[in-house]
Amino acid sequence: MEKITDEFISGARQAIHEAHKVVILTHKNPDGDALGSGLAFFHFFKNLGKEVTFIAPNQLPVYLLWMPGISDVLVYETRKDQGKEIIRAAELFVMVDFNHRSRLSEVGDVVIPHKVPKILIDHHPYPEDIATFIYSRTSSSSTAEMVFEFIEKLFGEDAVTKSVAECLYVGIMTDTGSFSYNSSEPLTFAIVGKLLKKGVDKDSITDKVYNNFSEHRLRLLGHSMNGRMRVVPEYQTAYIFLTKKDLDDYHHEPGDTEGFVNFPLSIRGVVFSAIFIEKEGYTKCSFRSKGSFPANLVAKEHFGGGGHMNAAGGECKMPLEDSLKKFESILSQYKTYLNPPDHE
Repeated sequence: MEKITDEFISGARQAIHEAHKVVILTHKNPDGDALGSGLAFFHFFKNLGKEVTFIAPNQLPVYLLWMPGISDVLVYETRKDQGKEIIRAAELFVMVDFNHRSRLSEVGDVVIPHKVPKILIDHHPYPEDIATFIYSRTSSSSTAEMVFEFIEKLFGEDAVTKSVAECLYVGIMTDTGSFSYNSSEPLTFAIVGKLLKKGVDKDSITDKVYNNFSEHRLRLLGHSMNGRMRVVPEYQTAYIFLTKKDLDDYHHEPGDTEGFVNFPLSIRGVVFSAIFIEKEGYTKCSFRSKGSFPANLVAKEHFGGGGHMNAAGGECKMPLEDSLKKFESILSQYKTYLNPPDHE
């Protein structure tokens, strides 16, 4: 559903009114939009007097641990028994920034079969039918933008308190790269204007998000650029790879590699970039692109993932080196898009 209809408003409002125990859920490896959207709802439901829990499948990024309410997030992988108990007692689920049960990891095995109302708000394409009420719009800059619209439509702008606004601003800002992409719609800036009127200090938030990393993270970035980046000029592509040893050597913390995948796009002529990170039993991968190159198509067709045209991710169920070989081998399939003039 691209628009919030009267039927949607009526049904969602009734579900919220009737529920006392609310559980908010987001995807594994949560980013700024996932946490911003989820925490905004956390504060919103607390203000309504609900018993609310925000559950994330796994560890939270260190650089966002300052966000209001984040200390109350239940990390499922470290508190499974408590998480299961809370999920089974839930009377309403609110799911943000994902649209497929696989993105919930093992949390989905407990959530999806539970027969209570579910509200899903997300801006990624191809939503799976996993909720009672689905608000899906791919043209939105972020899920946080949609959460603002949802709260405003159902409960009025006064329901967006300063804490709610701060969390939503983090979501919009991070998912647009500080408004450098996915942010060409006037609606995005109109909503940001309303958030600023709530008292959001945008300069302080920018500083906390982008100037809040460890020395080790910066050194890992340097290592990534200097020793772990390969350029494939004939396909206008560059990619980074990091081994488990790299992560250990540079004292990696959750969220440290966020944004690394964007740097190769600053190379003249490169329109497609990727990062491959060695994990236990699989390789995590993220993709970014410029213009009309469909990064999400690569993720979906070859790496069991998906996302937006210019920002996508996935996982490869094979060792790092094999994943890199696979990636290089499939580039020729996209030569219609990846074919610089001097290589025609």
